[in-house]
Amino acid sequence: MHDYQRPPTLYRYAPRAELEAALTLGQFRLVPANNCLTLSFSQAWDKALFEIFSPADCCLVIHNTEEFGERLHRAVQRTLPSWAGIDGAVEYGARAALGAAFTKSSAEAEEREWQFAWRAMAPQMSLNPVTVKIGSIETFAELREPQSYQA
Repeated sequence: MHDYQRPPTLYRYAPRAELEAALTLGQFRLVPANNCLTLSFSQAWDKALFEIFSPADCCLVIHNTEEFGERLHRAVQRTLPSWAGIDGAVEYGARAALGAAFTKSSAEAEEREWQFAWRAMAPQMSLNPVTVKIGSIETFAELREPQSYQA
């Protein structure tokens, strides 16, 4: 049982082609970090994040984060059955309660990340990037251009 609340909206800044596949196919690439496979989002709609996550030229905005999170965890469970997943806010400048995968430097705090992470239950599992598909998320997500940003 989770004792935290996902933010109401998640933002992923990336190249448009990657985000079009995310929107229409629900395709996401999990990448290795801190002995986990991770997928990060921001909790902020901020024009500066297009630069920070360069070469981002588009933003995927997810409006139903609960449905998204549950579908993502189910898809990873099917693909990597012997991995355990969790998601939560990244903490900056101090060790996160969720561990190293959720800890970043104070300098990265403006990213305001919400991260999904999976850890192998067996130590010999390889940490190669994995692509999962959760199906179209067009009913609760949209793509936004940097020009549509208004402070």
